[in-house]
Amino acid sequence: MKSSNPANKGNRLVYLTLLAAIALSVFPLYWLFVVATRSNDVIGQMPPPLLPGGNLGSNISRLFGAEEAHFALGMVNSMIAATAVTVSVVFFSSLAGFAFAKLRFRGSNILLVAVLATMMVPVQMGIVPLYMVMVKLGWQNQLQAVIVPFLVSAFGVFLMRQYAERAVPDELIEAARLDGCSTFGLFWRVVAPALRPGAAVLGLFTFMGTWNEFLWPLAILESDNPTVQFALSQLATQYYTDYTLMFTGTLIATLPLLAVFILFGKQIISGIMDGAVRA
Repeated sequence: MKSSNPANKGNRLVYLTLLAAIALSVFPLYWLFVVATRSNDVIGQMPPPLLPGGNLGSNISRLFGAEEAHFALGMVNSMIAATAVTVSVVFFSSLAGFAFAKLRFRGSNILLVAVLATMMVPVQMGIVPLYMVMVKLGWQNQLQAVIVPFLVSAFGVFLMRQYAERAVPDELIEAARLDGCSTFGLFWRVVAPALRPGAAVLGLFTFMGTWNEFLWPLAILESDNPTVQFALSQLATQYYTDYTLMFTGTLIATLPLLAVFILFGKQIISGIMDGAVRA
C-alpha cells in the first residue's frame, strides 16, 4: 500500500485556503450585486436571497434620476479628479524619485527627510488650514479644490525613490550621459520605462484613494456639485433609507476601480512581483 505524499497534502491545503480566501473576498461584491437587482422588501428576508433579481435596470434608472444625489455629476467629477490627480502624482513622483535616487546634489537627504516628514501629519489636521486657503482662492464648491491640493504625494515620492534605486542601474545612466542625453531626456527615455511597473502600482493606489475620498469633498463641496462618495452619502440622509438604491450606487461606483485593475493588472502584478524578488 502506497503512503500518501505529504507534499501533495500540503498543496491541497494551500489550494483550499486560497479558494476560501477568494470566496470570502468575492462574496461581498456578489451580495452587493444581488441586493442591487432586488427591491427593498427582500432586505429583511430570512434566509436572504442569494440569486439576482430582475430590478437592476429600474434601480439604475432611479439612481441616476435621484435629484437630491446628483449621482451622474458625482461620477463625472470623481473621474476627472481621480484621473488628474493620478497622472500628476505618478509623473511628479517618478521625476522626484529619480532625482532623489540617482542624482547627486547638495541637500538631497535633507529635502527627502522634509518630504517624508509631511507623511506624519494626519490628513484631518490639515483640513481647517486647507479650507481657509480654498476660501481665500474662492474655490469653495469648485472641482479644482479637490484636485490641486493632492497633485503631489509624499508617499508617491518615497515609493518611486525606492523603486528607482533598485530598478535603474547606475551604469545605464552613465551610458546615456555619454551619449549626450539631457537630464530630462535621461528620465523620459531611460528611467521612465524602467519605472513603469512601480508607476502602475502607485497609479492604482492613487486612483483608488482619490476615488474613495469622502471627508475633504464633504468639507469643500456642496450637494449640487458632489463627488461620487459625497453623492452616495446623500442617498443615505433621507427619512427613508432605500437600501437597494444605495447598493446600486455602490455597485456602479465600484465598476471604474475594477476597470482600472483589469486594464493595468498585468503591470501592477509585475511591479509587485518585481519588488518582492528584488527585496
